[in-house]
Amino acid sequence: MFDVGFWELVLVALIALLVVGPERLPRLARVSGMWLGRARRFLATVKSEIDQEIKAEELKQILEKQAMSNPLEKLLDEDTRERLRDTGNKTESALRDAQTASKSE
Repeated sequence: MFDVGFWELVLVALIALLVVGPERLPRLARVSGMWLGRARRFLATVKSEIDQEIKAEELKQILEKQAMSNPLEKLLDEDTRERLRDTGNKTESALRDAQTASKSE
């Protein structure tokens, strides 16, 4: 992202040494390193959350497409209903036959 070379870092370190002084420079380096680490962790967390949201949205779109383009489920549902109707009709006719046979005896 930033193109910072060796000489730019040396120049920043020299200016920091002159402005802050040699006594406070190690503490300043520690604190700035801590803040830089926090910023990197924060950016990594935000990036991972965005990636998760994108993946969830893609999965949702895939599931919607699959639901719209899967007529096999509809065919199976109709086939199952038809078989249940046939089984019910056969059961009812068997019950009628059994009742008729028991009345005639």
